[in-house]
Formats: sequence, structure tokens, C-alpha cells
Amino acid sequence: ELGKRAPRWIRDNEVTMCMKCKEPFNALTRRRHHCRACGHVVCWKCSDYKAHLEYDGNKLNKVCKDCYHVIIGCTDSEEKKKKGILEIESAEVSGNSVICSFLQYMEKSKPWQKAWCVIPKQEALVLYMYGAPQDVRALATIPLLGYTVDDTPRSADLPHSFKLTQSKSVHSFAADNEELKQKWLRVIHLAVKGETPECQNELQVN
Repeated sequence: ELGKRAPRWIRDNEVTMCMKCKEPFNALTRRRHHCRACGHVVCWKCSDYKAHLEYDGNKLNKVCKDCYHVIIGCTDSEEKKKKGILEIESAEVSGNSVICSFLQYMEKSKPWQKAWCVIPKQEALVLYMYGAPQDVRALATIPLLGYTVDDTPRSADLPHSFKLTQSKSVHSFAADNEELKQKWLRVIHLAVKGETPECQNELQVN
């Protein structure tokens, strides 16, 4: 259907990086553009292609490199590199996750920052952190197995916060409310023991 129907545009505030080359956006050198074929948010370099789109009366429109190759029928000879662990797209894991939401995140003495956090079903022992829900590359991943959970916030912490610690590694998170915090803790308490929600359900059934 590429080029035959108007795409659903990904909103600017749903991404922090180009959805093709993964470079972070900034106000000067990397501004946001939309591919008129797939609706992805891309930088100027990755939107520097034009193709005739059927839904727009076959007029020339700005498209990304991937859509350009599909629409003109040219196959990219270079094999797609196998995705590294950080290069799994947020939308891909969020749509099939045990839990996902925005959380505040703090590492060491750095300031709190908002992150889109996901625990995917196919890797229920790993926490993925993205800058925004549609980002195509994770900022970091935390293998949860073996971590200790501290769910009592100290006075300096945000009210609905919890910590994950393992030797010298400390990750602090905070939810917007207590209900969301408890949802995350239910999943994380299982993951640090090497269990998944499915395992827990099987145990209860048995």
C-alpha cells in the first residue's frame, strides 16, 4: 500500500531521533521532517528523496530512502545488518510487552529524566529504556536478573520511586502515581528472580 494511501504520521513529540539513521534531533542541524509515504519522522539527510505518490495524484513528494527504494522498485543490495540489542524499535517491543510506560529515571548523581520504559514479552527479564515511545534505538538496557529491589523512597527521592541495585550499579526510577509504581514492581520482583508473569500464572494453576 506504500504510496497508495496517506500514511499515519508519527507525531514529532513521539521521537527524539531520526527513525532511519538514529541520529538525535536538535534545533539547528537535525530538524524533523516527515516521510510522505510511511509517515516516519526523519532528518533532512534521510528525507532527501522524492517519489511519485499515488494518493497525492502521482505528484512528487519527499520520502525517506527506504520508501524511495520500494516505490521505484530498486532493492538495496546491501544486506540489512542484524539488529543489535539497542536497535530494537520501541514501537516493536511496546506493542508486545509485559509492561510499558513513562518513568522518571536517575543514574548516580545525574538529574532525573523522563524515559519510555518497556519490558518486552520475548525478553521479560530485560528492561529497555527509550527517549520516546516511537524511537528506533534504545538508550540503555538493564538485564534485571539478580538485582535487588528497594521500594522505599528516601526523603530526597521523588514520592513514587524505587531503586534497582547490584554491587555498585544503582538505577533509580519513579512513577507518576503509586498504582503505576506497584504495577512495575510486580513485574520487576519476578524478573530479578528469573521468573516471568507467565511462569507465575503456571505456578498458581499448578
